[in-house]
Amino acid sequence: MAGKSWKTDEIKLAIALYCKLPFGQLHSRNPQVIALAQLLERSPGSVAMKLCNLASLDPAILESGRKGLDGASALDREVWAQFTADWHGLATEAELLLRQRQQERGLVFAEEDEADVPASEQVDYSAETRQVMQLQRIKQSFFRKAVLVSYGGRCCMSGVSEPRLLIASHIVPWRADKANRLNPANGLCLSAIHDRAFDQGLLTLDDGYQVVLSQQLASSGDEWVQRVLQPLAGQPIRLPERFLPDPAFLAWHRQHVFLSAC
Repeated sequence: MAGKSWKTDEIKLAIALYCKLPFGQLHSRNPQVIALAQLLERSPGSVAMKLCNLASLDPAILESGRKGLDGASALDREVWAQFTADWHGLATEAELLLRQRQQERGLVFAEEDEADVPASEQVDYSAETRQVMQLQRIKQSFFRKAVLVSYGGRCCMSGVSEPRLLIASHIVPWRADKANRLNPANGLCLSAIHDRAFDQGLLTLDDGYQVVLSQQLASSGDEWVQRVLQPLAGQPIRLPERFLPDPAFLAWHRQHVFLSAC
């Protein structure tokens, strides 16, 4: 397996996995690295090295003072650029490639649910096929994993870490921007209650990543709101390891969702 050239599809699978792993887990002992190595008929060390090569292309890692390995190939750079320019297309393609390889080997993978898609944004599949529903789950699974991993599995406003209470919340809603549905920079890791408040425009973020409350929330007499939500005003969120929220998406949320005058 040593010296075997990496193909484009294999690099896409590696990038998809890279997005779903913390920087500190890009090693050959990680079960997810081992599983991808088996699918690609490569050694875990080879896959781990590729992930570290990809880290050298990640601006967020470089800006943090860390760095990956220096062996990223021209093809690595080309596929990385394609992936980050078309999150929806390339992330979907990579996840489908992964399922296809799993099926070819007779492996069973768990179906993902749509817990992170607000009811108002879910598509009515009554006249659609199960294949379309499965594709929706696959897409949402990638986004959820990438966002939650970037925030260390904690709500960026409250610090809650119980996975069953966490949502990969879209800044620009799923229905409003197809191109950035799977872009992790369009996501925040929020608890269910903070996700609801964000989705309803009761709070937002400024360009300094500080929480801004709507007048309705800021003046609420509700005891729980006063104790839990009102203290968030002006406080910075916990920034992610990667995929910092895009200021353009935050500006869109403030303009189109935030209840600034309410």
